[in-house]
Amino acid sequence: MRAVIQRVKEAKVSVDNTIIGKINTGLLVFLGVGEGDNKEDVDYLVKKIINLRVFEDVDGKMNLSAKDTNKELLVVSQFTLYGDCRQGRRPSFFTAASPKQAKKLYEYFVLRVQETGLKVESGQFQAMMDVALVNDGPVTLLLDSNKQF
Repeated sequence: MRAVIQRVKEAKVSVDNTIIGKINTGLLVFLGVGEGDNKEDVDYLVKKIINLRVFEDVDGKMNLSAKDTNKELLVVSQFTLYGDCRQGRRPSFFTAASPKQAKKLYEYFVLRVQETGLKVESGQFQAMMDVALVNDGPVTLLLDSNKQF
């Protein structure tokens, strides 16, 4: 499972010009599910993301987490995180999970974040979405549950 995490001042996701998810200061999480991913991958990433020390403390150092500061999360499904562009010009998505499996784990991810008590909003699985954000920093991080990067 892969995630691109962006620290944001605000973010929103829309489908057909209707806002379906919106947060203030917090983390925008683009989530990709790969073949073979399971609930343990979700649990690892949820724990990692909510505890990442990417928010500034009183000394201006990135020393506080979303959990420490009660920040909001916007989670958006993005299977293209498994796009392999090493050969040719068209990305290959052979290592992405099937839509059925990906949806199940995406929804489980959102549920697990909700269980932490943090406010979480989400996109719409398999929809064409417009995502708008104001990146704070900018701070953008990559995570992989298999620790490939």
